[in-house]
Formats: sequence, structure tokens, C-alpha cells
Amino acid sequence: MQAILPLLQDPAAWVALVTLVVMEIVLGIDNLIFISILTNKLPQEMREKARRIGIGLALVMRLALLGTVAWIVQLTTPVFELFGHGFSWKDMILIAGGLFLVWKATKEIHHAVDPVDKDEDFIASTASTTFASAIGQILILDLVFSIDSIITAVGMTPHVPIMVVAVLAAVTVMLVAATPLANFIEKNPTIVMLALAFLMMIGTTLIAEGMGFHVPKGYVYAAMAFSALVEVLNMFARRKRERDRKLKVTTTH
Repeated sequence: MQAILPLLQDPAAWVALVTLVVMEIVLGIDNLIFISILTNKLPQEMREKARRIGIGLALVMRLALLGTVAWIVQLTTPVFELFGHGFSWKDMILIAGGLFLVWKATKEIHHAVDPVDKDEDFIASTASTTFASAIGQILILDLVFSIDSIITAVGMTPHVPIMVVAVLAAVTVMLVAATPLANFIEKNPTIVMLALAFLMMIGTTLIAEGMGFHVPKGYVYAAMAFSALVEVLNMFARRKRERDRKLKVTTTH
């Protein structure tokens, strides 16, 4: 408690907290898109449970990693060098997570384009196996996004209490937004393809980061926001055409 009181009286700590909360929420969007797409493949009665478990695992993982900040910082230390670039454990985790995201998004796009080819779907058709498989995949990505999130937090502030509050705030937003986002994606099929494209871009960015090529997050999220805005305009245009068509049919009869 004595360590927290000085932080409450420090304006710089409040600025760091607000900045970190916003940053953690933005970083959580990647995690949330993946969870929404994956849980929408489950039977209706299992989706809400899977989302809560997935986001709960993200919270537990982030808080557990915060308890090992000293170890997390060491993950950025190069362990071997290849082609003139030193690879750390963080780099290898980001590359593995990025490859998984690219593979997953590519596979889902393939099934969206060619829905007849269902036998290749790596999620089994039985409910129990599907649920376990979904949670397993969420767990893998939770680990990747959690490590990226905590390393970002460590780089922004040395105060663990501020990191804990920021993580709790971000996960709370994820919990509140999970179901509305998943429902929105389900009701708008074209959004699914856009979200899968986002996952592919995020995966490519993670691979680039792991290979030592820094990609400013602002560029990535600006591209995502612009694409989402274009899709929203397309949705409005489609709805207007549908209303005009229905009105024309009504007046004709």
C-alpha cells in the first residue's frame, strides 16, 4: 500500500496509466478478433462459454507474466544469431505466433471461398473435440499476445501496479466487447473475410517483428480502421439497395 500511495499522487504515473490502458486495449483487439472468429465456429450454446474462458485465460496469463517481469525482460536478450540478426525468445515466440495466425487465417479463407472442402477443417465435427480444439488455439494466441502486451507495458512504465490496472482494464473491455463483436461478425459475412485479412496482416506483422523489422503499430491499426470504415460504407450501400429493391417490389404489386 505504501508503494502505491506515491503513484496516486504522481501526475506522470496517471499519464502513464491512461496511455498504457489505451495501448493495452488496442493490443487486445487482435486477440479479440481471433477469439470472435474462432468461437463463432462452435455450436451456439458453447460460444459464450468459450469466449469467457478464452478471455479469462488471457487475463490469467497476463497477470502471471506480470509476476515474472524480470524473466519477461530477459526474453528480449538474443540467444543465437542468424544472418546477422540476434534472435531472442521473444522473437521466436512472435514468429511462431505469426506463422500460426497466417496459417489459420489462410485456412479459414480457403474454407470460406471453397465451403465444399470441409474434410480438411482441423477443428473436428464433434462438439467436445471442437470446444477443446478452440480453447487450445485460443490459449496459444493468448500466450503470444500476452507476452507482446507485457513487454510493451514494461517498456512504457517500471511500475507493476500501473501495469496490473492497465491489464485489468483492457481485459474488462475485451470481456464486454466479445459477444457484441462476435454477433456483429456472424451477422455480416463480409466482415468475416475482412477480419481474417486483419488476422493475416497481424500475423505477418508478428513475423516481421520477430525477424527484426519494426513495423509501427500505428500504421497497422490505421490500415485496419480505414478498411473497416470502407466496409461499413459498403454495408450501408447494400442495405440502401435492399430497401430500394423491396420498395420497388411493393410499389409494383
